[in-house]
Amino acid sequence: MIAITNANIHPVDAPVIEKGSVLIDGGKIVRLGANVDIPSGAEVIDAGGRSVFPGFVDAHCHVGMWESAIGFEGDDVNEMTDPVTPHMRAIDGFNPLDETVKEACHAGVTVAATGPGSANPIGGTFMAVKTHGHRVDDMILKDPLAMKIAFGENPKRVYNSKSKTPMTRMGTAAVLREALGKAVRYKEQIDRAGDDASKLPAYDAKMEALLPVVRKEIPLKAHAHRADDIFTSIRIAEEFGLDITLDHCTEGHLIAEDLAKIGAKAIIGPSFGHKSKFELTNKTFETPGILAKAGVKIAIMTDSPVVPLATLPLMAGLAVQAGMDKADALKAITLNAAEILGIQDRVGSLTPGKDADLCIYDGDPMEITGKAWMVIIDGKIVYRR
Repeated sequence: MIAITNANIHPVDAPVIEKGSVLIDGGKIVRLGANVDIPSGAEVIDAGGRSVFPGFVDAHCHVGMWESAIGFEGDDVNEMTDPVTPHMRAIDGFNPLDETVKEACHAGVTVAATGPGSANPIGGTFMAVKTHGHRVDDMILKDPLAMKIAFGENPKRVYNSKSKTPMTRMGTAAVLREALGKAVRYKEQIDRAGDDASKLPAYDAKMEALLPVVRKEIPLKAHAHRADDIFTSIRIAEEFGLDITLDHCTEGHLIAEDLAKIGAKAIIGPSFGHKSKFELTNKTFETPGILAKAGVKIAIMTDSPVVPLATLPLMAGLAVQAGMDKADALKAITLNAAEILGIQDRVGSLTPGKDADLCIYDGDPMEITGKAWMVIIDGKIVYRR
């Protein structure tokens, strides 16, 4: 049992508690408040007036799959041999010993949604992992988490170089519709077969991977920057009655009312850095704030390694600098991110019963002077400065 005392606690789903305590036992948060009885025998950690936050959650990155300082040998993020690869799984390409995983952990980023890139219209499944451990199987929070799909420049560029479909936005949408249509029929055949194995369709690894999507067990995770690509992703999801998150959503601020009207869930970023291609022309740190004010549930991402995962809180700070409400920015890297990913029962806020994933900070994590003093994952101290 661990008791963190003398702390300014930011639960996210409740008001800030000044000079409070957090009680942890069995890897879970047990109690928090201004007057918490500390059981005898508990390990007491005096926070010294520092701030306690839930572990930060990045809702979209490629950490552990596009490794640091390696190049091709550590690039396991895009299987650019087939535009339809739903059977690719992030768990099989993730290296937990890559230094960027540890860097993120030491900055208080305790959960990362990581997975395939955007080379293919259908890239494979994302997973949610804790950022501490040496074996990915023991770090999993949720797998599969979502099915990566991609629109816009990246699939066009990859398959234009191979002189095969899709070379256009029409081609990308057509490839996606074809695969989803086949998956729906595959599911219907399985449903009709019931307990009669002789009536089951021939095994198809791609269709098997898409079954959780068409059964609405996991959402589509749509890489879409431009407004027209965002609308195409929504159109296709609605055609098939599927759940979807809008990832990147770079021009989301241009269509904020439309997205709010349909209850869209958007994961914004990476907003930092060079506008490296045409579809990033309207990239700005104002996007998350505009969408949040319009009523869209948003998270902020790093897209690591595009932006280092450890800088996630700073990306939220830059959104605040660009006009976003600070409370909304904190939610965008904690509770909102967890809710969009469907893991809010485990992480995202300091709530009794949730995983004891938290960070204790000197200063403000959204400012350059802020620095993690201690990080706890699953009730264990994994970093102490």
